Amino acid sequence: MSGRDLFCQPRRFGRGAALTLVFASVLVAGAATGSLPGDRKTSADAAGSAAPAGRHMDVAEAAAEAMAEGKSPMEAAQRAVSRSGDRWGAVYSQGEYKEFEEALDGEYTGVGLWARRERDGRIEVTKVGTGSPAATAGIRAGDLLRSVDGKKVDGRPVTEVVSLLRGDAKDAPAGTPVKVGLERGTHAWDLTLRRARLSTDSVTVSELAGGITVIRISSFTKGSGDAVREAVRQAPAATGVVLDLRGNSGGLVTEAVTAASAFLDGGLVATYDVDGDQRALHADPGGDTDRPLVALVDGGTMSAAELLTGALQDRGRAVVVGTRTFGKGSVQMPSRLPDGSVAELTVGHYRTPSGRTVDGTGITPDLDADRGVLERAETVLSGLGDS
Repeated sequence: MSGRDLFCQPRRFGRGAALTLVFASVLVAGAATGSLPGDRKTSADAAGSAAPAGRHMDVAEAAAEAMAEGKSPMEAAQRAVSRSGDRWGAVYSQGEYKEFEEALDGEYTGVGLWARRERDGRIEVTKVGTGSPAATAGIRAGDLLRSVDGKKVDGRPVTEVVSLLRGDAKDAPAGTPVKVGLERGTHAWDLTLRRARLSTDSVTVSELAGGITVIRISSFTKGSGDAVREAVRQAPAATGVVLDLRGNSGGLVTEAVTAASAFLDGGLVATYDVDGDQRALHADPGGDTDRPLVALVDGGTMSAAELLTGALQDRGRAVVVGTRTFGKGSVQMPSRLPDGSVAELTVGHYRTPSGRTVDGTGITPDLDADRGVLERAETVLSGLGDS
């Protein structure tokens, strides 16, 4: 399991599904209120006020009974969700949910570390954010994190280590210190970092030979859709674009629709249902429909990223290259529990423009490739450009 100090990965998440709740809360909050929200505050308010129904009521009642008996409402809710058999059902603490809400803005308070727990329980730094406090202090990928503020972290869940780095228990703001113990080979040392407000940089742009623009989207945070549209506008004329969605675990569905609008001239992006009520998502008009486009996907492409991929594939706008996507196409409804924690249960599913379901099946690429994917994309684009 791995994570970084952008947010804690909830216990029930796997295969990199770190932003699943973000996708679910925004999509279904819109369904509950009659419109898809465009900002974090709206989605949070909707999630907090949505009236629970069906299984949501069962979970809420279990939590309320536990609270009345002096027991943990969150644990009772978790048991109720587990009994429901809902694959994507989950319960989140106030702190976890707050971190997701912050992630919607594409910013977070932390030190800029990615980490994972090795099989022997040691916590290894896997990546250091450019320009972050951790990078400035000389921390490198491969270093071992041994302690945070004097607390040994070996054997702890990554979510707990991340929480210590962020200072969640103290609601620590930017500028507050955190002392970390590190090890590199035979050298061990301590240093004090100061937390900072950092950007997730969810959209990065690079260029391949021949002027091909590569737009990589790691997640759909606030503003990422506009960033994609701007990258397309800035791309050299008459050249192709590679939209890299590999490892994209989802995000704000509204941002995924905005990203789709960069390549479509209006029209359907996806349909979804909430307790049988059918809704539709449409692209804005005026997108670039002529530029050759390849979308790269893999088993870590999920949720809102699959929604975007399905739209581009069904609309004949992109050639999809890679391996089958994750298959997360269900819709969750969040609701507040008596102790402030949040429960979410599946209430529906979304479909691609042609009516394909994604949940449990994923999206099959047009060209299967698990190695040399970028090179394959360049070959495809050269053919599209000649046609």
